[in-house]
Amino acid sequence: MDEFPPAPLLEVKDLRVSFQVLRGVTRSLIRAVRGVSFSLERGSILGIVGESGSGKSVSTQAVPGLLPASAAVSGSVKYRGKELLGLSVEEMREYRGRKIGMIFQEPGRSYDPLQNMASVFLETLRNSNPAVGREEAAAKAEALLGETGLPNGRERLMNFPHQFSGGQLQRIGIALALAQNCELLIADEPTTALDVTIQRQIVELLRELRKNRQISIIFISHDIDLVADISDRIMVMYGGMVMESADSPVIASAPRHPYTKSLIAASPRFGSHYSRERLVPIPGKVTDPARPEPGCPFAPRCTQARSECAAAVPELRPLAPGTGDFAGKGSAVTGKGDCVNTGGNPAHTIRCVLEGGELCP
Repeated sequence: MDEFPPAPLLEVKDLRVSFQVLRGVTRSLIRAVRGVSFSLERGSILGIVGESGSGKSVSTQAVPGLLPASAAVSGSVKYRGKELLGLSVEEMREYRGRKIGMIFQEPGRSYDPLQNMASVFLETLRNSNPAVGREEAAAKAEALLGETGLPNGRERLMNFPHQFSGGQLQRIGIALALAQNCELLIADEPTTALDVTIQRQIVELLRELRKNRQISIIFISHDIDLVADISDRIMVMYGGMVMESADSPVIASAPRHPYTKSLIAASPRFGSHYSRERLVPIPGKVTDPARPEPGCPFAPRCTQARSECAAAVPELRPLAPGTGDFAGKGSAVTGKGDCVNTGGNPAHTIRCVLEGGELCP
């Protein structure tokens, strides 16, 4: 008897999000997300990376329905096969928080300065169980704080946001996201404004939660090295589109898209020094979502762009058979090294007309 693979926990297809905004006296259409598709299995981690304005946060906020009423959303977002787009506010409450949790960036801005943490947890827990009492909520909050690495949880519940460090507030944010036993955790730049030591602790905490709870995680960041370190798979976004998507080791060691290579080249490497090597900045500025390019959104900044790059938006397609993947001794940035003909890789998708054997050295 044939065995079919399990259905993905989350499946997003051709997601498009736009906003009408007023710029001066002119009303403009902002195309924030332009046809994003991806899926996520139970217990896996998907990393989404790209510059500010690439559409990362808007794409994921559409999943639990956190976009403002002014957003025009189309496409499909299915959670365990159930279509989420178009659900009423009451219907969405069955998923938001209870099945899909969210961690926001800059945790210091996520809390009411006049509300202590006991009140915050009580309010959160009553979303799923209105009958929960203060003592029961405090006990559950203490257990959650302990799980996320914050000691003396019962005492700290009486503290207010200003009495915690940024790292502690982020741990509390993770605990709140887990309070209703979510299966999917969306971490929207959870390490922003934290020092590197605390960043590492937050990443390790998310790994432990994935292992112990078997939750799925969408991890969003500007830092491609950080994303590669925690994720099973990486999706690179620019101009509201997916530019490249592959397993993390492939993106880290053998990227194909010029934008992915540029992100890696612009990231400092461990052990590097400014006196010996320079970072390579990406020229130009991020594309304006109100005036998208007719072709590849990265073409105006791409040093390898051809005339056909500006003619039409390339399709996102699997790496073609006969296309060489760089691996082994070569540099992921320069693309020089051992050229390995993989015969095609459907798990590695790319949106670029430069795809082809001519990229091999």
